[in-house]
Amino acid sequence: MVNASLARAYDACVALAASHYENFPVASRLLPSSMRPHIAAVYAFARVADDIADEGPDPPAVRQARLRAWQQRLHQAAHGTSESGSGSRDDLIFIALGNSMRELDLPLNLFDDLLSAFAQDITTTRYDSWADLFDYCRRSANPVGRLVLRIAGHRDEALDRSSDALCTALQLTNFWQDFGRDWRAGRLYVPRETCQSAGASLDDLAAARVTEGWVEALSESIARTRECFEHGRLVCDGVRGRLRTELRLTWLGGSRILGRVAERGAHLLTDRPTLGVHDIPVLLWQAVRWQRVAA
Repeated sequence: MVNASLARAYDACVALAASHYENFPVASRLLPSSMRPHIAAVYAFARVADDIADEGPDPPAVRQARLRAWQQRLHQAAHGTSESGSGSRDDLIFIALGNSMRELDLPLNLFDDLLSAFAQDITTTRYDSWADLFDYCRRSANPVGRLVLRIAGHRDEALDRSSDALCTALQLTNFWQDFGRDWRAGRLYVPRETCQSAGASLDDLAAARVTEGWVEALSESIARTRECFEHGRLVCDGVRGRLRTELRLTWLGGSRILGRVAERGAHLLTDRPTLGVHDIPVLLWQAVRWQRVAA
């Protein structure tokens, strides 16, 4: 990254990543410095695509068209055929991302999966089954973990599967954490099959009542998420160096939030459990203890 224009492109991606708050290892100081620009480029690409899908005032058809145009630029960048453009933020993102994809051999299909999930967000607000929800997570969350592994130099099927489980667990935890916020925005991620078996009625949510049925449905959702976290432990031990610490802290933080979600239960419609500064010493202690146990 000696080229000045390329360095400027990565700087723009890092700046975009730093301006957002999501729980994503964007340019984390725990990560090796060699990884940070590439991860920032991936994040910047996904951040803009997500904004196109979720935050724009345009009708669904217009947002879908914008995502297709974004995907076309992705494919051009992957093959090094994109035009230099005007030097806008979007141009800089694709300059950086295209370089990362070619330099690190990042699979194009993982980026396509992300875009397909963003496109689905435009039209889908409910899921019938866990199979449907897991398929969404496969495309919306799991590609991020696999790309982080590729950027770190890991190409291992067992690590990929464990990373998928961890990313799905983090995605599901965010759904239950945002249960009330999503409901008010017209989204509900607890699958219909679970709602029906638990006797959880939408009419109760509309009346701001979290009944025993909803507590049961959320409890099942939390239990399935815990299973995903357990399957996601392997990747936290299978990587090397500072990325190992990053992933262990990510696992611990996500698990701790899920615990808070379970504690709030019937209050999730109005409360959004989070972590605070006081949680940092606990997470650091748990990470050190985890390392000692592994040793």
